[in-house]
Amino acid sequence: MAIGGSPIFVRLSEVGPLATAFWRVSLAILPFFLMSRLGKPADEQPSGLRDYILLLLPGVFLAIDLVAWHLSLHMTSVANATLLANLAPVFVTLGSWLFFRARITPIFLAGLALALVGIVVLKGGPQAIGGGQLAGDATAITAAFFYACYMLALGHVRARFSAPRILVWTTVSAAVCMLPIAFVFEGGLVPSTLFGWAMVIGLALISHVGGQGLFTYALAYLPTAFSALTLLLQPVVAALLAWILLSEPLGMMQAVGGLIVLAGILVARRG
Repeated sequence: MAIGGSPIFVRLSEVGPLATAFWRVSLAILPFFLMSRLGKPADEQPSGLRDYILLLLPGVFLAIDLVAWHLSLHMTSVANATLLANLAPVFVTLGSWLFFRARITPIFLAGLALALVGIVVLKGGPQAIGGGQLAGDATAITAAFFYACYMLALGHVRARFSAPRILVWTTVSAAVCMLPIAFVFEGGLVPSTLFGWAMVIGLALISHVGGQGLFTYALAYLPTAFSALTLLLQPVVAALLAWILLSEPLGMMQAVGGLIVLAGILVARRG
C-alpha cells in the first residue's frame, strides 16, 4: 500500500520523473542508515568482494527498473505501460523456479493469472489495452524484468543479511546509478518550493522507506514469488488515492478489477 502511493507523489512532483526517482532513493539513505545503527544486527558481516557485489546488485536492478518505467510512460500509452510493468510477478515466479528451484503450485499459478486479469479490468478492460508504441511497450516489459531481478536478488541476500543492512547498500547503489542518468537527461534536479520538497520527501519516506523497507523485511518470512504477487495491490491503491486526492473518476470496472486482484492474491496464498 505504501508503494502504491508513489504514482501520486510522482504526478505532483515539481522535477522530472528521473530526478524524482533519484530523490526517492537518495533521501531514503539516511533513514535506512539510522535504522541499521539502532541495534546490533544479528546477521553476519559481509566478507569479500562477492558479498559486497550481492549487496549492491539489487540497487543497480532497481535503478534500471525506475529509468525504464519512467521512460515507458512517455513512449507508450499509460494503460500499456502500467499493465506490462505489472508483469514483474510472472518473471519472479519463473526466476524462482528456474534459479532457486522453488516449488510453484497450480493453485498459485491460478491466483497469479486471476490477479493479472484483475489488473487488465482495473485499467479499463481489453479494449483499453492497445494503441501503444512497440518500443514503449518493450521498455515497460524491460522495467518489469529488472524489477523482478531486483526482487529475486533481494530474496537471495535476505537469507544472509538483515533488512536494514541490505536496504542501506541497495539504496546507496541505486542513488549512485540514478544521479548521472537524471542529471544528463533532465538537468534540473532541485525542487523550487516547499511543496516540491514535500513531494519527494514523502515519496522517499512513505513509498521507499516504508514500502521497500517492509517488503525487504517480509522476504525473510514469505516466498519471493508470493511477495511479488502482493505488489499487484499497487495499482489498486494508486487508483483509490487518485480518486480521493486527484478527483480522478473511479467507476464500477475499476472496483471490480480491484476485487479480482484481491481474490487472485487470496487464491495464490492458498498455494
